[in-house]
Amino acid sequence: MTTQLDKQVDRLLRKVFGIEALRDGQRRVIDSVLAGRDTLAVMPTGSGKSLCYQLPARLMKGMTLVVSPLISLMKDQAERLEEGGIASATQVNSSLSRADELEALEAIENAGKDVVFCTPERLATAEFQALLQQQEIALVVIDEAHCISQWGHDFRPAFLEIGAALDALGKPQVLALTATATDDVIADIRAQLARPRMRVVNTGIYRPNLQYRVRQVTNPDEKNDVLLELVRNTPGVGIIYAATVKAVKETYALLAEAGESVTLYHGRLKAAERSENQNLFMNGERRVMVATNAFGMGIDKTDTRFVIHLQVPGNLEAYYQESGRAGRDGEDAECTLLYYHDDTRLQKFFLMKSKAPDEKHELDREKLERMINYAQSGFCRWKLLLDYFGDPVPGFEKCCRCDNCQSPPVISGDHLEQQELGHLGLAEVVVRDQHQAGVAVG
Repeated sequence: MTTQLDKQVDRLLRKVFGIEALRDGQRRVIDSVLAGRDTLAVMPTGSGKSLCYQLPARLMKGMTLVVSPLISLMKDQAERLEEGGIASATQVNSSLSRADELEALEAIENAGKDVVFCTPERLATAEFQALLQQQEIALVVIDEAHCISQWGHDFRPAFLEIGAALDALGKPQVLALTATATDDVIADIRAQLARPRMRVVNTGIYRPNLQYRVRQVTNPDEKNDVLLELVRNTPGVGIIYAATVKAVKETYALLAEAGESVTLYHGRLKAAERSENQNLFMNGERRVMVATNAFGMGIDKTDTRFVIHLQVPGNLEAYYQESGRAGRDGEDAECTLLYYHDDTRLQKFFLMKSKAPDEKHELDREKLERMINYAQSGFCRWKLLLDYFGDPVPGFEKCCRCDNCQSPPVISGDHLEQQELGHLGLAEVVVRDQHQAGVAVG
């Protein structure tokens, strides 16, 4: 039965957003929000999470406050909302000049903005909370909500302050958004926000347009050769992730010397140079971006056709999120991990250096082992990811597109090795034939 609210939503979609119909996941999240429920939306990259708060912002009475770690995107999002006539919006963060900041704060004080973007650091300040307490807040949106959880792959301490800030603001309704969240992370988000009954809408992580594969290499020179081959033979734009600044610089030099259209991004570059290089890639003036994970959340170049990882990441959450920057336009894209066993030492070094509490350290170690098992596995790559995230797809046996589905590993009695994948309970065949993997077997 179609309600009056359903008709309002459909009318807004067509007239304001220019969209004929919501995807199933979007509809479930929006319905939950408009029903007044605290909601955690776990939706894959490119599935239209922003619409899940933009549309309710037009229908709910009061301000929508969007808390995000992504300063670089706030300006774009605020401008897009205003230019599209969707809502009046502003941002408050450390990138603003003093004059712009005062103008934004005055607009909020005069209740002149429908949507306000801020960082968790700004939300934690008493002055900003005092300003917000004078307003009617309809909804608080927490973007990249996995950053709340110490069990997540990108925990940020500033996010721990959000729960107290919500209390100070009179416990307004919450919509938390993330692309990935295991059961532990979901439980932690609920606990940190003191919202134990928060409804979870999980639309699943499966994106059939992404073709996952692992190329096994036996030494750094072979890795460079395979990388050059992939970059040259894969059409379209792509991102290459490296684990260290040193590796980024070396890879950038390698590709530039080979005549490739390439730029680089890492945390040690000056802000102006980072911004310039990001723009070169986003505007299509450079075909390939070589970067550390500093080139991360919020990067939205929808026509990215390939993502290559030069080293094994620390866990499957990080790998899924970084590789998932490919193919956001829904077209086919390739996600390739170059697996050189010695590279695992680097992640183990990062683990030793982290000085995390014992329980967290042990969990991180287990996550790294699962990442390594994924790299060595002979099973369908998508099946492994779906099982890891506890996200079963009815009737799903294999994707038929990853390297292991298209060219199954050769099973040799002499080289059969069984590995346990923790809670996955999968027997792993870790040997593949020499032609496919480029690794001498035996």
